[in-house]
Amino acid sequence: MKRDNYITWDQYFMGIAIMSAQRSKDPSTQVGACIVGEDNRILSMGYNGMPAGCDDDDMPWSREGAALESKYFYVCHAELNAILNYRGAGNLKGARCYATLFPCNECAKAIIQTGINEVIYLSDKYEGTDSNVAAKKMFDMAGVSYREYKNEHKKIEFEL
Repeated sequence: MKRDNYITWDQYFMGIAIMSAQRSKDPSTQVGACIVGEDNRILSMGYNGMPAGCDDDDMPWSREGAALESKYFYVCHAELNAILNYRGAGNLKGARCYATLFPCNECAKAIIQTGINEVIYLSDKYEGTDSNVAAKKMFDMAGVSYREYKNEHKKIEFEL
């Protein structure tokens, strides 16, 4: 008789996105993403951080200040990193993206362009902002579905 209390695919992939977010060095916002194929196989993962080759210690992490003195012009978002990290043959057409934060308008463009057709997100804390409204408008126009992850309150603990 097989075990019946195993986690769902959504729990599994969102868990991986949450774990990926823990790699972020951003002191205020840690975001993770996991891209999954139609066959429920992980295609790629990413988290928000500075571009490869840019020393994290020499880059700004502040949310405040002049544009060039804050993190916003420099940090690569988790969804974009997951797309750029993909090394498989073929494309991402028909894939799903699990993200701990609803994608911004820039990541939405990349998601649409790569053929990802569903976004499952944990938080929509920027709901109603211009970037958020634009992302949803583009998703709706391009036929990319999005839904909030429904937390089924399955607690999994482990030590590293």
